[in-house]
Amino acid sequence: MDANLMQRAAVLGAGTMGHGIAHVLASVGIETRLYDVAPAAVEKGLGAVRANLEKGVEKGKVSASDRDAALARLSGTTRFEEAIEGVDVVIEAVPEKLELKQQIFESLGRRLGADVLLATNTSSLSITRIANITVSPERVVGMHFFNPVHIMKLVEVVETPKSSEGAVQAAIQLGRRMGKDPIRVKDAPGFASSRLGIAIGLEAIRMVESGVGSSEDIDKAMKLGYGFPMGPLELTDTVGLDVRLSIAEYLERELGERFAPPKLLRDMVLRGELGKKSGKGFYVWTK
Repeated sequence: MDANLMQRAAVLGAGTMGHGIAHVLASVGIETRLYDVAPAAVEKGLGAVRANLEKGVEKGKVSASDRDAALARLSGTTRFEEAIEGVDVVIEAVPEKLELKQQIFESLGRRLGADVLLATNTSSLSITRIANITVSPERVVGMHFFNPVHIMKLVEVVETPKSSEGAVQAAIQLGRRMGKDPIRVKDAPGFASSRLGIAIGLEAIRMVESGVGSSEDIDKAMKLGYGFPMGPLELTDTVGLDVRLSIAEYLERELGERFAPPKLLRDMVLRGELGKKSGKGFYVWTK
């Protein structure tokens, strides 16, 4: 596997992370197919890529010719077979449900040759359990990107006990080709970034819950005191409170009660206060 020779990619899942990954792949010269089961999701994802590229042109960060070239390399489909035909790499970014990801990787293993890199963008689930169901599990790795993908520089390359060195290096190389700065970590609950991020985020929520300070002031403490570009509560709103709750519940099961979700987080999710995507979380968001 040589990431510099990769010409075609499939991104499975057209949500926030999926369309962001597809955006960057197409921008660096890779023909990219964005797949989702729902036609509306595909159209929404492609539309988001177009909008983000337009913003780049408006801000002078992307040339009009580069925008047009990236869009020409990008296509969408609801047909799984069409999405993965002739690809060199597949990056999965479907919802965080282990059984769903296992079904996808079992199918990918049967349909694609052992020289195709298979990566999952999961932020917390066991990549080993995803890979073990796949033919040639040695070509499966994690590539955990960060939102917004076309701006954030980090990609976490996660290796399982069965990941080959060739697959890990191909993922690192692909990350660099995409303009990212990769880190390499072992497959462990929460990896490095999610585990640390959730720990800080949950403590910030507990502080709001107990009245230590306002969301704004707690976030300001981390931004001005520790140099965080975004406070932990604003980040929780950006990621989605439901997503954070799901990850926290998983880490609690795997690592113990220190990751137990605060009652405030559960209550907000029950009320539908999910952050940016619902218009309200720890902050009120308007388009």
